[in-house]
Parts: sequence; C-alpha cells; structure tokens
Amino acid sequence: MCLWYDETFDDQSRLGLRVEKTLFSGQSDYQKIEVIDTVGFGRVLVIDNVFMTSEYDEFLYHEMLTQPAMTTAPSVERVLVIGGGDGGTVREVLRHPDVKQCVMIEIDRMVVDVCREHLPGIGTAWSDPRLDLRFIDGIDYVKTSDDEKYDVILLDGTDPVGPGAMLFDERFYEGCKRMLAPGGVMALQSESPLLMLDVFIETQHKLRKLFEEVHPYMGPVPLYGTCTWSLTWCSDTGEPLRADPERQAAIVEGSKAYNPELHRAIFALPNYVKRALKL
Repeated sequence: MCLWYDETFDDQSRLGLRVEKTLFSGQSDYQKIEVIDTVGFGRVLVIDNVFMTSEYDEFLYHEMLTQPAMTTAPSVERVLVIGGGDGGTVREVLRHPDVKQCVMIEIDRMVVDVCREHLPGIGTAWSDPRLDLRFIDGIDYVKTSDDEKYDVILLDGTDPVGPGAMLFDERFYEGCKRMLAPGGVMALQSESPLLMLDVFIETQHKLRKLFEEVHPYMGPVPLYGTCTWSLTWCSDTGEPLRADPERQAAIVEGSKAYNPELHRAIFALPNYVKRALKL
C-alpha cells in the first residue's frame, strides 16, 4: 500500500508526495511539525500541513533568498536572519568569509531541534562560532532592540498564516528597516505570483512605502506547488544587479544553483507580474 502526503492549496489544487515513513510528528507551542521521508524529494519538513523544504530542492530556495543580497550589500559583516529554522539560510550566509556575526532569530525551538536531528544535510552551520542563535520573537526584536544595526537582513518566514502572518505586516517591515544599516540590503520570500497574487502585490506595495529600491525576483521551487516562487530585494541605495565579483567567486563553486548569470536572469520579470505591479 502506497502512502501519500498531500498539501492542498485553497481547496483548488494539491501536491502529493509518496511517503516511505514519518520520521517525526509533534506539536510545539506554535505549530504542528513533521518530517517525512519521501520517494522523490528525500526528507521533507512540513509545518501545519504545508511543505516547507526538502533535501531534494532546498538549494533552489536558500541560495536564491540569500546570495543576491549577500553579493550586493556594501558590507556583510553583520547579518540578521529571521525564521529559517531548518538552517539552510544561515548555512548560505556563513559561506561568506567576510561575515563576522550572523544572528538568527527563530521563535520555535522545536523546529530547530527537529531539523538538526532529521535534516542535518540542510543545516550544516549550526556549530559555526559566528552564529548567534536566539529563540525569541523576531517581531518584538526588530521593534525594540538596541543592538547594532545589520548590513543584511533575510526574512525566511512561512506563509502568511498562523505564527507567520505577522511577518508580512507593514509594522514588522518598519522594524526591519529600523535595524538595517544605511545602504544595507533586505531580502525576503514573497510568495508565488501565480498562487497568491494578491499577497505578492500587497507585499510589494508595503515594501515600496519603506524602501527606495524594491525588486522582486523569481525562480523555481518544485516543492511549492506552482513551482514558480518569488523573493524580493530591498534597499535605499545600490542596485540588485551590481554584485561584488569577488564575493560571487568565493561561493559559486560550492553553489548548486547560484552563479553570476543566474543572478542577472532571475530579476527579469514575466509580463503578467510586470503588469500586475504596473511596471
């Protein structure tokens, strides 16, 4: 008998993965957390019945969220990651030797504990001495912290439901900008223009109220149903296509997806997105 795990999108479509076994299933104070071992995608993290990341295609998401910001910011000495409990984003950040400190804020300790045990191939930088892992509320942190400001901020949140909903709130973005150093770069996942066009457009409008330069970009993530996913690069100065070639060269060989050609290509938007944003 074949076992399948299905994620349903607004009762309109669904993506199913064939499951070999369930490695973990538990309820934290915030959400339901599962890790399933699948036939096609390897081990998969599922939160509240939504596929979060997989061994098979995680690099497409984590490299694309992280490297465009990390290669274009004037400095990358201090980096803030909010969310990202699987460890993939901080892994990508800490591939850069110029990083002196990476603060990662994750509200749910269970997510990190489960991923460290069951997805060790994704989170490979937990022992890096430059990583400062804090289990606190990221929303409160960016609104109230008196820490030194950050050169790069990466928002690796879930969909805008449950505990992840506030990560799409304009006041949260204001707090993030408050913690961003002058000339710094922020990047975030901004949902699928195909599946959640309204959320995508609303997010772009919120960000444009705060930043001079807001540039969505797109790439494939097969686990996310529509395959097409968006991320957004934000700053008050600089250009998303003006990357530091030395920083790129330092990480390209170890990247599965990211390279200078792809960096340029992902910022080219299809007409339906440009028209929706009135570009």
